[in-house]
Amino acid sequence: MDKKIELISAVTNISVRQIINTIELFDGGATIPFVARYRKEKTGGLDEEQLENIRKHNEYFTDIISRKETILGVIEKQDLLTDELKSEIESTWDANKLEDIYLPYKPKKRTRASIAKEKGLEPLADIIFEQKDIDIENLAAAYLNDKVNSIDEALAGVNDIIAEKISENLSARERVRNLFSDEAIISSKLVKTKIEEAVKYTDYFEFSQKVNKCPSHRLLAIRRAEKEGFLRVDISPNEENAIKRLRYLFVKSKNKSSKIVEDAVKDSYTRLIKPSIENEFAASSKNIADIAAIDVFTNNLRQLLLAPPYGKKRILGVDPGYRSGCKVVCIDEQGDLLHNETIYPHKPQEDTAMAMKKMNSLVSSFKIDAVAIGNGTASRETESFVKRIKFDREIQVFVVSEDGASVYSASSVAREEFPQYDVTVRGAVSIARRLMDPLAELVKIDPKSIGVGQYQHDVDQKLLKESLDRVVESAVNSVGVNLNTAGKHLLNYVSGLGPVLAKNIVDYRSENGAFKNRKQLMKVPRLGAKAFEQCAGFLRIDGGENPLDNTAVHPESYHIVQKMAKDLGKKIDELVQDTEILKEIKLPKYITSEIDLPSLNDIIKELEKPGRDPRKAIKVMEFDKTIYKIEDLKTEMELPGIVTNLTNFGAFVDIGIKENGLVHISQICDRFISNPSEELSLHQHVKVRVVEIDIDRKRIQLSMKGVKQA
Repeated sequence: MDKKIELISAVTNISVRQIINTIELFDGGATIPFVARYRKEKTGGLDEEQLENIRKHNEYFTDIISRKETILGVIEKQDLLTDELKSEIESTWDANKLEDIYLPYKPKKRTRASIAKEKGLEPLADIIFEQKDIDIENLAAAYLNDKVNSIDEALAGVNDIIAEKISENLSARERVRNLFSDEAIISSKLVKTKIEEAVKYTDYFEFSQKVNKCPSHRLLAIRRAEKEGFLRVDISPNEENAIKRLRYLFVKSKNKSSKIVEDAVKDSYTRLIKPSIENEFAASSKNIADIAAIDVFTNNLRQLLLAPPYGKKRILGVDPGYRSGCKVVCIDEQGDLLHNETIYPHKPQEDTAMAMKKMNSLVSSFKIDAVAIGNGTASRETESFVKRIKFDREIQVFVVSEDGASVYSASSVAREEFPQYDVTVRGAVSIARRLMDPLAELVKIDPKSIGVGQYQHDVDQKLLKESLDRVVESAVNSVGVNLNTAGKHLLNYVSGLGPVLAKNIVDYRSENGAFKNRKQLMKVPRLGAKAFEQCAGFLRIDGGENPLDNTAVHPESYHIVQKMAKDLGKKIDELVQDTEILKEIKLPKYITSEIDLPSLNDIIKELEKPGRDPRKAIKVMEFDKTIYKIEDLKTEMELPGIVTNLTNFGAFVDIGIKENGLVHISQICDRFISNPSEELSLHQHVKVRVVEIDIDRKRIQLSMKGVKQA
């Protein structure tokens, strides 16, 4: 068996056969959403998280194999590759241990040890390292030459050679690494000259904690402060414990030679081993913190992308403001801009009557179904103003997150969509579209700018982008995309497409009109059989020639549905949404070598509810009508709110004012939880109690303990 496959199986606890089949699908160009949805028989029903785990570990062990090949090549060129060494390298699958093995052979700049060797001191160092009871001075005198002028200089060179030898010893490095793993403390101290600039990092001016107990948000904050030059940071275990472990390994006698080795042990640890392992642990602990922060971000982003849509209705969007007024836009069912203007209902102009008249006219003229108000400056006042207007129809009013709207409005995407309008109009359109379909609008914005992350600018940016892109891809494909209305930014995330094919689909649609069936996709330039296989099941055609084109049933399975219909003496469109007829289908009859019950059950579910949207129904958030600003708050008030962000340390809740309040993780519920997401989700409506108000710092502490939830 391939050792790599065996290792992936051990790490993921997934069977070898499932892993082999999954990697085969990936190697063939299949995406995770496609494999999870349409290749259940091949993978044994693995979900997206399990598939991603296989992909990640396959990549890791593939990189290890590549690194081994490089190392073997370098050592072989040095003519130092023995059968024993080759076997040791080939059997090693731990990245750190592999680098430890390679360390003595790794090409490096001149070191103190290499300089000492150039002076001819290596034989002396080897003799002393044996720690026999010898006359050190007389022995060292024999090694004096034009490059070594004294016994002290000779012994200093010996120290350097032995110290490096110890630092390259596998057992030495492993012992220190284990000590770091068990006992390393991360400590930080203020850079004295930066006390005023570093005030927001006050908690870390004199800080220490075990690395393996330090929460990700704390570690990232410390690392950010270090990067900004405000803190000095150290990661290390107790030095005496580390040196004691090394002495036990290398000091074998009690004589003058042993004393030299003992001194070299200390020098080796402080000068060579500790900095190396500290860098390793700084990187690994940062990586762990990055992953934890990215997990928070991706979980939040998924919930935000899958937020309930209002649907294809006519919406009036409002980007609220005071002095500059409220920018108002009207969009149609497709999200196209119909009209825009500015009203001034608030101070200093306070032209309320005219603003109401204009709003009434717009709602009536453009047959508006709902109003979307951005949740920024003047949001509550604008909401109150809109709700006082007597419209000629029932109008729902929603407050919508505007995080990232300014980023979108200034982006090339927005300029391309609305070249003739300024950023204020584009921002208001984005707010309106977010109510209509959050997913379709938010895919246009860099996820880092959406405001649901934690230290997103401090984590590994490549890892962050990869993770966020996978979340967006997963969300888009789980919902499905209307082939005839989706823009290229949404199509870009459909399984098997990407920016080029997404643009080609939009261009083809512009030139040839709406797609009548999925087969037409094959006429799109550069969209071949593989891309069609990957994308077709996630694209919907509402009102097309084939009712199956508006379901998640893949075209490769149409023949099965056709056979089901034929066996029942029905047409395909008679099967769709008729649960009574569908109950008559005996699924085992349609099992083949390619398709089994899991996929057959998926087909029946799709026929029951074709084109269904898996997202929940939208709900209007009603804030407390007496609270408009932080000064209106009083402790012990119980208020309705909506969760806007989840972090490892708590949840941020919008209570209808500019500043969000924080419910610390310890205040979410009575039982212990290790993560706020165990109890809360993004956009969840909650009741909170005001615990503490800091008006100067604009901070609000909230609690959910003992507060009855609706």
